[in-house]
Amino acid sequence: MSHSVELDGIGMTFGTTRAVSDVSFTVQAGEFFSILGPSGCGKTTILRMVAGFLEPTEGRVLIGGRDMRGLGPNQRPTAMIFQSLALFPLMPVWENIAFGLEARGMGKAERRKRADELLRLIALEGYGDRMPGELSGGQRQRVAIARALAVEPGVLLLDEPLSALDLKLRQHMRAELRALQKRTGVTFIYITHDQSEALAMSDRVAVMSAGLLQQVATPRELYDNPATPFVARFVGETNAITGRVSAVDGAMATVETQMGALQGRARHGVAPGQAATVYIRPEALIPGAGANTLPATVERVDFEGAFALVHGRFADGAALAASVPSTRLADAPAPGTDARFSFAPDHAVVLADA
Repeated sequence: MSHSVELDGIGMTFGTTRAVSDVSFTVQAGEFFSILGPSGCGKTTILRMVAGFLEPTEGRVLIGGRDMRGLGPNQRPTAMIFQSLALFPLMPVWENIAFGLEARGMGKAERRKRADELLRLIALEGYGDRMPGELSGGQRQRVAIARALAVEPGVLLLDEPLSALDLKLRQHMRAELRALQKRTGVTFIYITHDQSEALAMSDRVAVMSAGLLQQVATPRELYDNPATPFVARFVGETNAITGRVSAVDGAMATVETQMGALQGRARHGVAPGQAATVYIRPEALIPGAGANTLPATVERVDFEGAFALVHGRFADGAALAASVPSTRLADAPAPGTDARFSFAPDHAVVLADA
């Protein structure tokens, strides 16, 4: 049975270092929930507080509605998978999977039966008698997941488990992890610094920066409607044009910039007179003049298969990144040329500067 996880104003201090400050959110039972942020932002500290390896300096962790205060890792309905996987190299695969069951007093025959069931679940049927060293990186990853699932946790905690894999294998394992979570229905809390990983796999994502929670939302909401300048810059590529808000009309704001007035969707109390930034995704920029026109100098064009990424500088010195589909490469301006790009107001977000 999966469990919900509620963080109620948790914080963590190590000596004089404030690692996590007043973080609150709820992970629903059966949800694939990711915590995303750069190294040192506090995401692993949060995971260790949920697991019981750390006791919060303040606030509460509730799992399935029950306060976990004072309960150690072995007393919580959680299992954790670390970056290193920590498989036992001298034990066959099935014994690695069943290790936690032996500690609970389950007999050998029953342990083997449960291990074989989990091997079928992770598509490694017949691999039980192999040694971990005989498996590929992706197969070892699946064995570590099976070992965690063997003890039937209500919540599975994963601390950047794909970081050591190559790009192709990471992409493959993303799909496998997501499918496995849906099959089992177990609540997953997944730690990553890789935004594409979080966006591809998660039902919802919490974005952290310097110990502070920035936003909790679905991947699409994070990408299309960032709540803070940090989220706008950290999640996905973006173009940032600074200026000052001259007008707000309903959901739209006008920002006066060095390149003229630009319009975009106003977020979170943007008001006239505020210093603000217009954020535009590369795919929203179209070569040519339009409603919001930006002059730029093109420095290079990188062909990436399905699209080309145009790099350069806007007239105010800000970096340009524009995505042009490979079917329209003829529209891409050449390196070294001056060009114009435009965007629809609905495709830009205006956020007050922090």
